[in-house]
Amino acid sequence: MQGNFRGGVRHARSSAYLVRTQNACTSCSGQRSLAQSASHRRAVPFSLNAYSRPQDEREERVVRMLMFGKPGAGKGTLTTRLAAKYDILTLSTGDLLRQHIAERTEVGLEAEEIVAHGGLLPDEMVLKVVTSKLDALQHRHWILDGFPRTLVQGELLDAHLKKRNMPLTLVVNLDVPDGVILSRISDRWVHLPSGRVYNMSYNAPRVEGFDDQTGEPLTKRPDDNPEVFARRLHAFYASTSPLLSHFSKSAASSVNHRPKSYQHPHQLSFHRPSGLKVKTLTGVTSDEIWPQLDRLVQNTFPGLRERLETTATKTRQLVSERIAPELGATR
Repeated sequence: MQGNFRGGVRHARSSAYLVRTQNACTSCSGQRSLAQSASHRRAVPFSLNAYSRPQDEREERVVRMLMFGKPGAGKGTLTTRLAAKYDILTLSTGDLLRQHIAERTEVGLEAEEIVAHGGLLPDEMVLKVVTSKLDALQHRHWILDGFPRTLVQGELLDAHLKKRNMPLTLVVNLDVPDGVILSRISDRWVHLPSGRVYNMSYNAPRVEGFDDQTGEPLTKRPDDNPEVFARRLHAFYASTSPLLSHFSKSAASSVNHRPKSYQHPHQLSFHRPSGLKVKTLTGVTSDEIWPQLDRLVQNTFPGLRERLETTATKTRQLVSERIAPELGATR
């Protein structure tokens, strides 16, 4: 009888356990799924305790670029070539300001009033004009032209972009000898309506003194003379040297300041490296500098895509090169 009693107790306990288990399975399925993923939860801290290189380098592959160079060094020509070959936006500070004025934005109205009275726009206002566009391009490639021009502007731009977690990734300085530039601007002629530039030494118009496309007369820029060039060159050295020094220090700090493996995940998010690279390219002509710049961009941003029309042109050229010898052999 005592054995039967013990057997009944065991049966009752097992029945109660089954009921509790069934209730838990039907009403707490979410908890069960979490329990099944316990191994995944344990793996998360491990991945966060290490420096997340793929994510950081994905951010670094976005082209956020500034290009510096003396007046007449070829910044416009090289920027145009980059934008023609790759999916990169070119942003002009002057164009952005004119757009704000045309659209009657708040900053545009303020800028228009200052310009109308012959004043200079404050650095903070120019920064607002520029960043109002850049903030909307967080995952787009861009080259900024015409800003910054002073150390204060450079520091303001640098701080703003880092705060938005979209720091600069490439700063290029074009080093062309002063004598070469002076000779270049002395031979330079411009079609003012279109902005097309000709040079009698290496890019002369088909008919001297006239635009190739419209046939309209070419003119000289008022500042294309040795006296004005000397003043502009002095201003360039005075303003650009501190800027390059600032960005060089920023690049050095981003290289030396890598997160430690034992840092907390929150610390990693605040100390993500900017990956800024500062490079000086030396040459006499834009054609000489272009291969250096193209190679630098390709190596720094290996995931950067070429424009479709550029790829199609390369394909046609490759096919033509391979077919031409065969056609010659069959004749």
